[in-house]
Amino acid sequence: MNRAALFVTDFADQAVVLPVSVAVLAALCLLGWRRAALAWGLGVAGTLGATLLLKLVVMACGIGDTLGLASPSGHTAGAACIYGGAIALLVRGRWRSILAAAFAAASVAAIIGLTRLVLHVHTPADVWVGGALGAVGAAGLRAAAGPRPAGLALGRLGAAAVATMLLFHGRRLDAEPHLRWAAVRFWPQTLCPAGYQSVERRVAPNAAIFKPNP
Repeated sequence: MNRAALFVTDFADQAVVLPVSVAVLAALCLLGWRRAALAWGLGVAGTLGATLLLKLVVMACGIGDTLGLASPSGHTAGAACIYGGAIALLVRGRWRSILAAAFAAASVAAIIGLTRLVLHVHTPADVWVGGALGAVGAAGLRAAAGPRPAGLALGRLGAAAVATMLLFHGRRLDAEPHLRWAAVRFWPQTLCPAGYQSVERRVAPNAAIFKPNP
């Protein structure tokens, strides 16, 4: 079970979804759908940036302790936004494509989120938050992309995404320890809500345990 979950969750690793996002961006530029390319870049960057920022805040301030929120799932957010958004670009019609983005993103989030729970690397709250961020990002970028131009051969876009996904599957970027270390060392505690303690004081007086391996 764990082996199957690991195989599936690796499709959502940052080492996979980041190259896929670049491949889709390049395909959109080459196909001439410039508005979609801009929307894609901003939507993916915004989703991943928001997830990263929320991770740092949660880790440093412990604002999600009462909700079981330890670290919003970047795997779930990234996969939902990128795979869900890519699927939605293939759909014609403004509202139909936006609904397709939300549905595809939610489906991807459910699959990847389940693997994160099976592997015991995230809490249900982490998965829910990550999935919500990814779904909003996917729907937002599809809405901003505008109407799909007539005669656009988007099959090449799908082929580029799938080929890149398969090429990079199995590679991993273990960013979590680095983020925890950064939250301890660099996050300004004055930005944390009053009454919360930093992760350094709440979890480990010796923050060296969070220092990433060289």
